[in-house]
Amino acid sequence: MRLFLRFLPCFFFLLPGFLCAQVDTTLTDGLDVQETIIEDVIAGEGDESDEFTFNAAFAVLETYRRRPLDLNKATYDELAETLLFTPVQINQLLDYRERLGKFISIYELQTIPSLDLEAIRRAVPFVQIDGTLDDATTPLTRMIAEGNRELFVRWDRRLESARGYELGPEEATNFYLGSPDRLYVKFRQRYGNQMSFGVVAEKDPGETFFGENNGTRNRGFDYYSAHFFLRNVNRTVKAVAIGDYSVSLGQGLILYTGFGYGKSSQTTTVVRGGPVIRPYASVNEFSFMRGGAATLALGEKTELTLFGSRRGRTANIVQPTDTLDIDADLLAVSSLNFTGFNRTPNELEDRNSIQQTSYGGNLRFQPNSRLQLNLNFLGENLSQPLQPRDQPYNRFFFRGTDLQNLSIDYRYRIRNFSFFGEVAASDNGGIAQLHGALVGLDRFMDLAVVYRKFDPDYQALLARPFAETAGGRNEEGLYLGLEARPGKNWRINAYYDIFRHPFLRFNIDAPSSGREYRLRVTYWEKRKLETYVEIRSETKGFGTDGDETIFTNLDPVVDRTRFQGRLHFAYKINPFLEWRSRLDAGFTEDELNGRERGLMLYQDLHYRPRGPWSFSARVALIDTDGFNVRFYQYENGLLYNARVLPYYNRGTRSFLVLRYKGIRGLTLEGRIAQTTYTDGNLFGTGLEATDQSRRTEVGAQAVWRF
Repeated sequence: MRLFLRFLPCFFFLLPGFLCAQVDTTLTDGLDVQETIIEDVIAGEGDESDEFTFNAAFAVLETYRRRPLDLNKATYDELAETLLFTPVQINQLLDYRERLGKFISIYELQTIPSLDLEAIRRAVPFVQIDGTLDDATTPLTRMIAEGNRELFVRWDRRLESARGYELGPEEATNFYLGSPDRLYVKFRQRYGNQMSFGVVAEKDPGETFFGENNGTRNRGFDYYSAHFFLRNVNRTVKAVAIGDYSVSLGQGLILYTGFGYGKSSQTTTVVRGGPVIRPYASVNEFSFMRGGAATLALGEKTELTLFGSRRGRTANIVQPTDTLDIDADLLAVSSLNFTGFNRTPNELEDRNSIQQTSYGGNLRFQPNSRLQLNLNFLGENLSQPLQPRDQPYNRFFFRGTDLQNLSIDYRYRIRNFSFFGEVAASDNGGIAQLHGALVGLDRFMDLAVVYRKFDPDYQALLARPFAETAGGRNEEGLYLGLEARPGKNWRINAYYDIFRHPFLRFNIDAPSSGREYRLRVTYWEKRKLETYVEIRSETKGFGTDGDETIFTNLDPVVDRTRFQGRLHFAYKINPFLEWRSRLDAGFTEDELNGRERGLMLYQDLHYRPRGPWSFSARVALIDTDGFNVRFYQYENGLLYNARVLPYYNRGTRSFLVLRYKGIRGLTLEGRIAQTTYTDGNLFGTGLEATDQSRRTEVGAQAVWRF
């Protein structure tokens, strides 16, 4: 606390000069708006996460920045994919278009009840009215010749050496085989939203690269991805995907491999949406399909999507204890690995140790623009049986090699109301269901309601619904979300969620329940000022390690409350320079640890002129009692490499991002960030231990668009 108070006055020293500056109201260009949208989405959604691995979800914004989306032809899925509009806004936009005909001017958007001027301003660079969009007869040769190409080359690493890099085979059985460098290369070519093809390659820190074998097979990059995607090939073939692609079915109860909102400051954005199949060009190494897929029109009202995938999966191999023979037919896996790391001999041993085959389809019936019904099927096959370890919490987990899921989902819109939902079943009889409603109460208020109930014995390997926990099982809850616009420059976002888990969970040895609420009040002035106050609280059960129980293998479950308050201030000093300040304060409390408190203050400067140079910088002071009182903060990174990090312990955090765009088509970027602990804490444990109280990250990226 003394450190915090000592430096606090320094942060506000320049405040009077900032507030007296003149502000130009020149419209921000599309790229600045694009970066702002990405930041808002990730910062509002990003919690309990590190690097945002679905950054490719925002590539569609780059597509529409170059070839704007025609609002007179756009479908619900296309509008949802942009992340520019909330589901309520999309429904009202489509309803307006149906009742009054095509838009004549972009300014008509002001008549849509839930669209305020700020939302319209952000959407303008990416949409158009009666534009000359390419139709389904565009030849492939033309799309290839006229498409937009981009090449990304990125490098970053931590400067402090971790223990895993210093060990060797003569000292340990487990150590990092490669260098601490992270390397990333991506090439992609696109023609609007009709065509996309490209390749991605990545090496994580600790993984081997060319010239580094250490007795292992050298693969160059550890991860490779390639895709080819076409949309609107002709009247029958609506989409084709070859290579890597993502699949989004319903509300995510059986399969959802794209980006989907959870509980966030976007309080009414609770619906999964977007096209069933999409191109995949990200570095998330498990949430995608590898094979082929196609969407076919069976008439004006019916579409059929079929997909198949087969790829290697990293899994923890186990063998029955009653035999010493290493027989492939006897091997099983205790769990599937979702980290994507292949750094050590043990991790390499598990790499692609099984094959996962996925197949399925979606039959869509849409008799009119208001109603949509979908029948979804998914089959999974593992080359070795999945046998989770015998623990009480995983009693109902999937075991074996084959799993099938079937679901029906719906979406219906009438005036200011829209309804959505999905009911799914797994082949063991488990049921999961989610139902919701969106209501535009009037011009100044929108409401979202979501009820979900996932049976403890429901099984799905890649379920990702809107929920408190991942996996779509063992949960029942009711969510109420509200967005109000009481004045021209005011916005209120709030939600309240209650939930329960009827069966045990990992490290929680009894049924548990919880509740969470969030309230944000925002005031903004166009292209000048945005400030908000937010409070957030969550109370739910967590497991303990105590002996205060008569049960031999069960620990008591107690309630833990996390409360946080935030004051955020962003001010445009001039058209090119923005100053941001944020103060977070909160506590975590439970009956075992008592109350732990924390504070965090940061100051940002963002300089984005029309010249070649720009930068983003931050200095933050952190003063918390530990990880239990952590504050998740969005950090500006290299382009499309955003992240949300937890700030905790006592110390400082700072970063600087420099960007140069003085060469036509080329963007050069550099980033340095450092965290320093002043309370004696050290970074890392195990192979990641550094025995140092600071951590420094450096990186550079080149982006060539041609």
